Amino acid sequence: MHKMRYDFTSIIDRQGMDATALELDAIKGWGLGQEVKPGAELIPMWVADMNFAACPAIVNAMSRRVQHPLYGYFPIRGEYYDAIIGWQTARNRVTGLAKECIGYENGVLGGVISALNVLCSKGDKVLVHSPTYIGFTSSLSNNGYRIVHSPLYRDGQGVWRMDLADMEQKIIANRIHAMVFCSPHNPCGRVWERGELEEMVRLCEKYDVKIVSDEIWSDIIRPGFRHIPTQMASEWARQNTVALYAPSKTFNLAGLIGAYHIIYNPTLRDRVEKESSLCHYNDINVLSMHALIGAYGPEGAEWCDELCQTIAANVDHACGFIAGRFEGVSVFKPQGTYMLFLDCTEWCKKHKMSIEELLKAGIWQGVLWQPGTMFHGPCHIRMNLALPLSRVREAFDRLDKFVFNA
Repeated sequence: MHKMRYDFTSIIDRQGMDATALELDAIKGWGLGQEVKPGAELIPMWVADMNFAACPAIVNAMSRRVQHPLYGYFPIRGEYYDAIIGWQTARNRVTGLAKECIGYENGVLGGVISALNVLCSKGDKVLVHSPTYIGFTSSLSNNGYRIVHSPLYRDGQGVWRMDLADMEQKIIANRIHAMVFCSPHNPCGRVWERGELEEMVRLCEKYDVKIVSDEIWSDIIRPGFRHIPTQMASEWARQNTVALYAPSKTFNLAGLIGAYHIIYNPTLRDRVEKESSLCHYNDINVLSMHALIGAYGPEGAEWCDELCQTIAANVDHACGFIAGRFEGVSVFKPQGTYMLFLDCTEWCKKHKMSIEELLKAGIWQGVLWQPGTMFHGPCHIRMNLALPLSRVREAFDRLDKFVFNA
């Protein structure tokens, strides 16, 4: 690993600085009646934001704009679209992406719903893989769609895979014509291979199942793996997929708001853009625009590469620690994202402890981790590793001494 130019080691105090990750009231909302041991320093390892300072290019881009003391109505700059095209071309080897294919969305989930609203009727069944990102569950249910889950499975090497036979059976039985796809997959951490994507797309084409592809995690990839946009799987996929991206996950900008869709099919694009416009709230913020321009430049690319190395080192430490010390806990080493999805079935069985009791024991020690049940993992825990390695080490040491091997 080369010497890091950017700082991924400093521990930044977020208390009192608008951080949901440290809000114990949010955790109490899980219904665990949860408490933290008095005096225990909190280590936030649940909600999917990062405990790293933003890339300096982003701070500088926003600072320059803030210096100009007028913040009125504004057009979207050409540099905004150029930055997205440049980023997608360089990072994902996308070709033929033009300005008109890009549309602003306040968030990826809002874009998912806008797409489903033009592809489906309320009450329609939508195919989604499980384990399932909780945002899909809540947004689809909230908007009157019925989720049909096709479970991912772990093969002989422990790698999460799609069950194409199960998907086909459920598409036929439920007359499904839209699916929400997560690439890379949250919470499992799979970076899908080209062959897998091509097989999935062929199945969708066979039954005319349109694809809404959440690719918000596409920049956070383990070295040695590569994100392939769903739209690049075939010409049919290019014309029948709504893809959603955002700089928010990559650069820790969730509090600024701002995502975008890529839609090549002009008819589908017109309909999604109309749907997205109906609330009259789906408009870009001037600082969010400048943040994206700053993020998607050369410095942002270098910062992102170092971030991926940092997360890979954290994943190596965590997965090695689990394998060596937490007997009965199984985890797939994520190829993308910064989340772990721990399967604690055997540990809980051996120790006659429920997953809720295990979660409580960790949170009591100040390790704020998240119930996997929210993601359709029956005896699972989701953990965020996007924090300095010293914090990851401290968290796993506490879990070792006071929880798993107490």
